[in-house]
Amino acid sequence: MNARNNLLRLEINGERRELAAGISLEQLVQFLKLKPEQIAIELNQVVVRRGEWAATKLKEDDRVEIVHFVGGGSLLPLPVL
Repeated sequence: MNARNNLLRLEINGERRELAAGISLEQLVQFLKLKPEQIAIELNQVVVRRGEWAATKLKEDDRVEIVHFVGGGSLLPLPVL
């Protein structure tokens, strides 16, 4: 942690970022303006359940991967027999 300005260095989806020290996963989701029901979070290669986000504080050099659920697809017509 950069004590001089109380910033935490971490990696989010492969991008190096600096955020306020003591931030939780829940606060990170809010900061990034993400919809919690549409994402999953992996912290240092371990999936963190949504119910644990508020209690999970980020630390220096943590690696966060945020996966967005994407809906879609189409119905394929049934073959004519």
